[in-house]
Amino acid sequence: MSDDDRVRAHVFVSGKVQGVYYRATTRDTARDRGVDGWVRNLDDGRVEAAFEGDADAVEGMVEWCHTGSTAADVDDVAVEYEAPEGESGFRIRR
Repeated sequence: MSDDDRVRAHVFVSGKVQGVYYRATTRDTARDRGVDGWVRNLDDGRVEAAFEGDADAVEGMVEWCHTGSTAADVDDVAVEYEAPEGESGFRIRR
């Protein structure tokens, strides 16, 4: 895929999303779908993530965030679309 075909979504997920395997499940789901980027907990209780890749795959991850891990209770997903930064692989950031 060329860089022209890549999109980037920067998401902020609020609700009961920490301590419920949200980050690990996000990482595993993104890797399964071939989406690059990262996910991390924020001090205010939200989870922040960036997804890069094919538009359909990235949009699928944004939609997935509304449910997340089975133990999560998502209240809101805020999305900002940005220029791709060339992420490679998917990781949990500290």
